[in-house]
Amino acid sequence: MGTNILEVNGLKTYYRTRLNEKVYAVDGVDFALEQGKTLGIAGESGCGKSTLALSLMGFYFPPLHYGGGSIHVDGTDIMKLSKEQLRRKVSGKEIAYIPQAAMNALNPTMKIISFIQDIMKEHRPELSKQQVWQLAAERFETLNLSQNVLSSYPNELSGGMKQRTVIAISTILNPKVLIADEPTSALDVTSQKAVIKLLKNLLDKQFIKALVFITHELPLLYHVTDDIVVMYAGEIVERGTAHQMVFDPLHPYTKRLMGSIIVPEEGMKGHKLAAIPGAPPNLKHVPPGCRFAPRCAFAADECRAGKVDSKTVDGRIYRCRFDTGTLKEWYRHEQQ
Repeated sequence: MGTNILEVNGLKTYYRTRLNEKVYAVDGVDFALEQGKTLGIAGESGCGKSTLALSLMGFYFPPLHYGGGSIHVDGTDIMKLSKEQLRRKVSGKEIAYIPQAAMNALNPTMKIISFIQDIMKEHRPELSKQQVWQLAAERFETLNLSQNVLSSYPNELSGGMKQRTVIAISTILNPKVLIADEPTSALDVTSQKAVIKLLKNLLDKQFIKALVFITHELPLLYHVTDDIVVMYAGEIVERGTAHQMVFDPLHPYTKRLMGSIIVPEEGMKGHKLAAIPGAPPNLKHVPPGCRFAPRCAFAADECRAGKVDSKTVDGRIYRCRFDTGTLKEWYRHEQQ
């Protein structure tokens, strides 16, 4: 058992509406991530993945608010730090973030080196401009990016190069944990492979100590992560190894999520392809009991009454009323 570099316990974050309503997009989330490992977070749009990413960074700007729980990065509960301490000591150094649509995160009027100089001016003010250039050039070349990129404007780079550049900038301070939110979206297959290889290299070379990879594509996570967490309506409904979650999902939502995607992996080519009926619930009015019950073919009256707690079976965690034997029997009948 390794050392946990990231521990999240009972995390609750919510959006406050104009009518002063609290909409919990992350509702009681628990997980841990070991040093040297990659954790995948999957789920449909609107399930809370990106809000979780912002929450882990401490980016609580209205309408997003902290509602409770703890986030420990290398033993320090960052939720007990002030905003200034978070900005100076945590963001970019302890934990870093690659946002969704990262290709649009670069100011088109600034050269790439200017972004890095701004970061170093804040966190490494003792370095001269020449030292910053040298450090950036070495890092870019280590990650298979030419140092010529440093003198370029964002509009001079291809989509894949912009994405890789954002990753390089985000990790220039060697953060302990890197959170990548949909880092391969809107990229062609070749660029996706380049980005994934780059993220793996960052971990292999220990520029980062752990990686959180967020996407809606479970099969993609199979090739990138060690463990996978599946979110639905602000809650974690299942966690297991990448192999378990792709080839032997337990929770009906994970099963349906896998069933709605074309999977090229050996052993999954014959699975039935079917859309998940309905849509995730409005988080202002989550259903009582199991939040997936209105869309679940196996839901019973007991599923709709009262909070559903998580079960742990052989190290796997899933949130469902039914035991694993019952669930697997249902899945076998469906495949026949």
